[in-house]
Amino acid sequence: MSQQHNESPQIQQITGLKANHFADLIRAAQIIFDPAAGLSGRHIKVDWREFGVPLDVAENLKALGEQYRYASPHISVEIIWSQLTPETRIWFMKHKDELWQFEEAFPALDED
Repeated sequence: MSQQHNESPQIQQITGLKANHFADLIRAAQIIFDPAAGLSGRHIKVDWREFGVPLDVAENLKALGEQYRYASPHISVEIIWSQLTPETRIWFMKHKDELWQFEEAFPALDED
C-alpha cells in the first residue's frame, strides 16, 4: 500500500471531509470550468462570487475542473487534496455540504 493511499483516512479524519464531499467538489470544479456543459456555441459567463466562491478559489477549482473535465468525480482523496490551495481547502471544508447546489444551478444537458 502506498504512502499516498495511507493518507486518505488521515485527511478525512482531520478535515471531517468524506469521499462523497470530494466527488461533489470535482463535479463543482467541472461546472466552474465549463458551466455550459460543453455545448458548442453556448458561452455562459458566471460571477462565481455570487455563488459564494472567492476569485482565488474559483481559479483553483477551474484548473481542477479542466484537469478532470471528463473524469469520474471519484478521484483519490489524496490526489485532490494535494491540488487544492490553502484558501480552497478552507473554503471546501466550510462549504462541503453545499456543493451539490452547483449541479442544481447548472444541470447536465444529458439528464432527463
